[in-house]
Amino acid sequence: MSSAIKRQRAGFARRWWGLLILGWVPLLALRLAPEQAGLPENLAMPLFIVALTSMFVSLPLFHRYKRALIACQRALRSDGEAAAWQHLATTQRNGLLAALLPVWIAALGRVAELHAVPVALLLMASLVIAILYRLPRQLG
Repeated sequence: MSSAIKRQRAGFARRWWGLLILGWVPLLALRLAPEQAGLPENLAMPLFIVALTSMFVSLPLFHRYKRALIACQRALRSDGEAAAWQHLATTQRNGLLAALLPVWIAALGRVAELHAVPVALLLMASLVIAILYRLPRQLG
């Protein structure tokens, strides 16, 4: 594996972890924040439903990410390699941000007294979707 590909892979790994941590910041901030009056409790269930449906936002973005992976694999060691890596990074970022929507909405639901079990389920769902956006070992 060439050093350029190793640098790209390391950059992708840092970005992936950084965005994953960014997705968890709202829940951690709410955990550390003092108790305050939040949203009305009757918004907890609608927010949970919105968070569940937000998982489907990632579907078309994952399809784009998959096509960008294939294009990047084909462009390795060619003139278009830099552009392919850039396009892959952009599609990964967009897909990962969409994958983190459920956990962000769960954080909002936490303010509306959404129970811990649905929040944990949404957190796990976001994590599973985010794992799909990791750079595969086969690339390179």
